[in-house]
Formats: sequence, structure tokens, C-alpha cells
Amino acid sequence: MYRKMSPPEPKEFLPGVPDWSTVHEPSGDLFKPITDKDDWSKLMWTEEQTSKFWTDGVVTNIPLLSEEQCNRIINDYKYFTGEVEHPGMDMMYEYHSNQSGDPNNVLIHCLGHWRLTSLFHDLPFLPQIVVPASQLLVPDKQTAVRFWHDQLFAKPAKHGGVVAWHQDYSYWIRTRPMMHLTVHVALDDQSEENGGIYYIPKSHTWTRDGEPLPVLDFNFKDMESIKVT
Repeated sequence: MYRKMSPPEPKEFLPGVPDWSTVHEPSGDLFKPITDKDDWSKLMWTEEQTSKFWTDGVVTNIPLLSEEQCNRIINDYKYFTGEVEHPGMDMMYEYHSNQSGDPNNVLIHCLGHWRLTSLFHDLPFLPQIVVPASQLLVPDKQTAVRFWHDQLFAKPAKHGGVVAWHQDYSYWIRTRPMMHLTVHVALDDQSEENGGIYYIPKSHTWTRDGEPLPVLDFNFKDMESIKVT
């Protein structure tokens, strides 16, 4: 349950440049904080949804944000495309204006953007994410959730690149057995025509020599880099 008083002000990375990672609760800029415990319970997934996750490794098309919220976040997204300058870019853990290296297949990729704006900061605290996540770490049990890190992929219109096939767990083998998960939040409509995400049900169980599938292309551009044999 969130306290009703205002969250603390973020510490400054540079004079006049707030570091939102120093605020360990939502700022209130993206959504109205939930103060009633009963309202949290209303966000829990059904048994059918959690069963599908444990079987397939994915549940799709879950509404999280309103169109107005998406538009506000996309306005901040301009900092990472270079359309608008942000004085705190050095706070990023990682930033690639085009990780593919091919100007005809641009893939913007960054980590740490939650530190730069209050809206991206608030996104990991979104109750519609946190509550279901607490149900999906241990079967038939609700557990505490800890935010690991954020990640942004962007594909500019008409010359966007690809994110090659991969298992997220291959990059982040932090827990054994696996007790962390990825939440993919689309800020724009996704379709086959504009390069939406694809997922193979049950592929989270695929292994090679008893380990997750290997990471063979850290630039994500080789769609054939992983082949299960």
C-alpha cells in the first residue's frame, strides 16, 4: 500500500537534473497511486491467466496504459531518438542510437532511461504490472517483486531494424531456478507490418546441453543466430 504523502524529491545527477532512480516509489506523474489494499487485489490475474503463463511462458494483449498515458511517455521517448536533448544522458547504463550499425536497419537500444524522466520512472511501479508479476515468480504463490532493470527498443519508421530471436533468460541467468520475468510494454500499436514482437509458446523451456540457448549476437541483428537442433 502506498503512503498518501508526496514522494521525496529526486536527488540531482547534475545541478537541475534529477536522477529519478533515487525515488523508490512512483512519483504520481503517470498514474494515481493506489491507497486501498482492496484495489490492489482487483488487479490480480485469474487462475486461467496464470495457468497459461506457466504453460506457455507468455500471456499477451493485456491492457496496461491508456492512450493518453502512452502519448505522454512517447513524448519523453524523443530524448532517446535524439529529437530532443536531455542533459542527463550520462545516467544511462547503456545507450545505442543504432546498435545494428546499419543506417537502413536502425535499432535504438538503451538501459537506464527510467532515471531520466518521471514517466519512465513510474512505469515499473505500475500496479497493473506489479500485482500480476507477484503471481508469476513462484507457482501458486504470491511473492514480493524487485525491479531488476529497464530496457528500451525502438525501430524508427521505414528503416527500422530487428531484434533477433533470443531467450531473455540467456542474458540474465541471475536465479536458478528461474525467478525473474520480462514485461513487454508496447507504447504504440504493433502489427506484422510494423515489426511487432513474436513469441513461440513454450520456448522458455528450450535448452541446449542443459543450459538456456546461447547468446550469439549481442547486436540482435542476425535472425539466424540461434537455431535449435
